[in-house]
Amino acid sequence: MSTATEAPSRSVGSTGDRCDNALAEAFDSLFKAELVRKKGPWKNVDDLEIALADYVDWFYHRRLHGEIGLVPPAEHEASYYRHTPAGTTVAASAPSLH
Repeated sequence: MSTATEAPSRSVGSTGDRCDNALAEAFDSLFKAELVRKKGPWKNVDDLEIALADYVDWFYHRRLHGEIGLVPPAEHEASYYRHTPAGTTVAASAPSLH
């Protein structure tokens, strides 16, 4: 949706298939509510790009996520990989051809 006067567009995929983009739509909704509506409009594209980079950094590195124990997603991911044994990769399990 590009202007307030346009009707909302429908989702691309149907529910439950690989084109279901509910996760992207949920992020887009949060992005609009938390950044665009609260802090916009911006003077130019450069200002918008900086605001977007700051938002993504906050969203991943500083936002406390309630479903994962009130820690930022980056911290949760790092903890997961510290405590989960690395799986065997194809490169490690297949003999080299060289």
